[in-house]
Order: sequence, then C-alpha cells, then structure tokens
Amino acid sequence: MNDVLVSFDELVSTLKQILLKFGFEESRADRCATLFAKADLDGVRSHGVNRFSLFLEFIEKGYVKPSHSPTILSKIGMFERWDGNLGPGNLNAHFAMDRAISLSNEFGIGCVTLAHTNHWMRGGNFGWQAVDAGCIGICFTNTKPNMPSWGGSEPVLGNNPLVIGIPRKISPVVLDMAMSQFAYGKMSLFAKKDQDLPYDGGFDQAGNLTKDPKVILENHLALPMGLWKGAGLSLMLDLLVSILSGGNSTHEVDHNGDEYGLSQVFLCFDPVKLDLMEWMEQKTDSILDNLKNSTVFEGEAVRFPGEKVVETRAKNLKNGIPVAESTLSKILKHLE
Repeated sequence: MNDVLVSFDELVSTLKQILLKFGFEESRADRCATLFAKADLDGVRSHGVNRFSLFLEFIEKGYVKPSHSPTILSKIGMFERWDGNLGPGNLNAHFAMDRAISLSNEFGIGCVTLAHTNHWMRGGNFGWQAVDAGCIGICFTNTKPNMPSWGGSEPVLGNNPLVIGIPRKISPVVLDMAMSQFAYGKMSLFAKKDQDLPYDGGFDQAGNLTKDPKVILENHLALPMGLWKGAGLSLMLDLLVSILSGGNSTHEVDHNGDEYGLSQVFLCFDPVKLDLMEWMEQKTDSILDNLKNSTVFEGEAVRFPGEKVVETRAKNLKNGIPVAESTLSKILKHLE
C-alpha cells in the first residue's frame, strides 16, 4: 500500500468540494471535512479519510442526512437530551461536545446525550475538542453488534468506543479506545495489507482465537479487550447511552449489516468552575512522571494515551499527511 503526502489544507479542500456535491451547506462541509482530515493529521488513519467513501455511500443510501442537525428533546440544569436526526455523525458529535463544554462553563459539569445519530468517525477528535477548551471530557457511543459476549458464538455486543481527555499545558492526555482488542478500522488496514494482527484479535467460526483480520471482519467476532471484562464494559456503555439518550441500543442499530441511528453521551468538567486548578496540573504531571520513570523491559518504552499526537500532528503539518494512494484515488473519483 503506497502512500502519497497531502497537505492538511489540500486534504480539507478536496473533501469539502466533494461534500458540497453531496448536499452539504458550505460551513458544515468545511467542518465535516476538517474533522475527517484531523484524524489523519494526528496519525489515526483507521478512522479518517480511510472511511470517507463509506460515509458518502451512507449518504447515498439515505442513512446520513447532510442537512439535518440535532434538535433538543429535554433540558434540566446541566443535562440535555438531543435528537441527532440522522445527521452526519462527526458534526452531531462536535455539536454535542460543544454543548457539554458550554454547560460545564455554566454549571461546572455538563452532560449532553444524542439519540438517532451516526458514526462519529474518530472519537478522539471530541476528546481533543474538550481539552482544547480547557475541560476534562468524556464521551462514549454504541455501535452495531460486532463482538460476542464472553462465551458467546455470535456478535451481540458493540465495540463501543470510549474517549477520555484531560487538559495539560505540555501535552494533554487523551484516551481513545474501542472495547475490542483491535478497532475494526485498524483491522481493515491490516487486511488491506494482507497482514496478520500482531496479537489474537478475534475468533473464527469454530471459536478459535485468530490473528487473521479478514476472518474477524467477515464474522464480526472481535475479541473483547480484557476478555470478559471488556465484554462487561461494552454492555454497560450500551446501557448508559441507550438509557440516558432514550435512543437505540446496540442490537437496534444494525440494519442488515449497515449501522445508523446510534446513541452517544458527552460529559465535560470545567476545572476552573470546579476550583481544581490549584492542583490539577501538578497532580497530572506527578502521575505521568511516575509512569514515564517506571522500569521497563529491554527495548520497550512507556507512553501515556495521546502522547505522540502533538508530535505526529506537527510532523504531518510540516511534511504532508500520508494517505494511501488507492484511498486518495477512490476519493478523487467523486470530483470527476
């Protein structure tokens, strides 16, 4: 898989032009394109332009409504429920995190839920959105069934990504992880390269662990991270997003293999409003220093979540963003 280098501005401009052709209003096209490009800018190639063509396909199928925005369902103090109206998932998520930030600025804590939304693509974008605003951010979503319950032989759980962001002057701490050992986007990249996963990532039809991403992608039996613990956490996240939003649960968002109508939760804590600033930076630095200075196995290094993002971002802004030649070619056909 050969890569070409594309500047961030050029990538955003290209994606924006295509989105305009697909019915997006200009400012929404610009933001949607920027969120896609930011994933690759930060080195998260599994959830950026790699998924852009599928996103366009879902628009053509009517699952994603380019002009639809969230509408409020209920509000009480620091808690709001919104209907995503099947609008673009990354735009809905950006809106919801922005509302959670605003509520936290007012109340100290903000919680916003979304029903009937779509895949948010790179969830980490919204953790960075929170820390860029100086807030602690937490968000999570359900997905279609693509992981078995522990001991089960069919997909009934979602890999239900969880994002936690903590602001820090030098380098924020941002965790972005799915409940499966490997995210499906990551497994798709390995499959395109005809490579096995470095560790067991799921089950074959006989229930045996396998490193073959193509087998896992075909049967949707990804290995829960932490085994039964990951399966339990996946279930609890699905319960939370479904109950708090009033939206669909994992088993209700699968439409003959296609995924739409998801439920999501966005939480924010404003350290200034909550009077945490006196010790927050010092406490965070102390914990990370202890982590970084711990003893490691020979040839290994300890990193905290999001540590390489700032470095990767700066490198890609300077040199260009690596995009698979085949992916770029497929995208550019939409401009013909």
